[in-house]
Amino acid sequence: MRAARSSEARGAWILLSPYVVLLLVGGVIPVGYALKTALEKPPTPLDPSTGFGGVASFRTVFTDYRFLDTFQNVFATLVIWLPIMMIGIVGLALLIHASPGRFGSAMRFVYYIPGALAGIANFVLWVYLLNPGQSPIEGFWHAVGVETIKQAVASPGNLPFVLTAMMFFQGVGSWIVVVNGGLNGIPDDTLEAAALDGAGAWQVAWHVKLPIIRPWIGYAALMNLAYGFQLFLEPQLLDQVASNALPDQWTPTQLGYAFAFSNYNFPAAAAMSLILLVITLGIGLLIVFRSGLFGKEDS
Repeated sequence: MRAARSSEARGAWILLSPYVVLLLVGGVIPVGYALKTALEKPPTPLDPSTGFGGVASFRTVFTDYRFLDTFQNVFATLVIWLPIMMIGIVGLALLIHASPGRFGSAMRFVYYIPGALAGIANFVLWVYLLNPGQSPIEGFWHAVGVETIKQAVASPGNLPFVLTAMMFFQGVGSWIVVVNGGLNGIPDDTLEAAALDGAGAWQVAWHVKLPIIRPWIGYAALMNLAYGFQLFLEPQLLDQVASNALPDQWTPTQLGYAFAFSNYNFPAAAAMSLILLVITLGIGLLIVFRSGLFGKEDS
C-alpha cells in the first residue's frame, strides 16, 4: 500500500514539474524581481546612484494625480464589458448545447471565427468600423452625429463602450468553446432525469446546467477580469488613430509604461505592476472561492 502511494506521489510530481518550472520562470521569479526593483530608489541626474529606497516608489505611484483616474477608467469599462461578456458566453453556449447535431457544431464554429482576429488584426478591423468615412455602418455614425473617428473614440464616455465592443467581439467565441466543453461533460442521465421530472428547457438550463458548469463560468470570469485590468494595446493604439485625443495614461498599465519609459522610474513601474497583481489576485481569489473553481468533485 505504501509503495502504491509512493508511486502515485512520484507520478504526480513528474506531471506537475513542467508547470512548476513555468510558474517559477513566468510568475514567481518576475514577481520577486519586481518587488526587489520596487524597493530601490530611482537614479536621477543629480543622484545617479541606486540603492534601497523603501516604499518610496509605492508612495510615488499612490500620490500620482493619474493613479485614481486610470483605475476609474478600467472599472468603468469592466462594469459594462464583463456582464455583457459573461451573459453572452453563457447564453450562447447554452443555446449551442440545446441545438445538437450539425447546426450546433456550425454555430460553435461561426462564433469562434472572430477569436482568430486577435490582437492587431482585431484592432485594424475596428479602426475600419469606427471610421465614419469608410465604415459599413456609416449611416449609424451619421445618425448619432459622429463624423470622424476622433469623435467616435474620444467623445466623453465613448471609450468604455468602444473597448467593450472590441473585446467582446474578439473573445466571446473562444470562451463559448470552453464553456460548451463543460456543458458537454454533463452526463446524459442527469439531463434525462430532469426531463422525466417534468423540467422544461429553461428549467433544465437554470437548475441543472448552470450549477454544474459554475466552475467553468468562474474560470471565464477570472481570466476576462485579469485581461480587463491589463488593457494596454487597444487604448494605446486608439489614442494614435484619434490624433492623440485620449489621455496618454488611460489605464494602469499605460501609467506603468509611462513611469518606466517616459519618467525612467523603473521602481515606480515595478510598484505599479505589484499593485495590479495584488488587486487582480484578491478579486481572483474571491471568484475562485465563490465559484468553486478548484473545489473537489463529488465522488
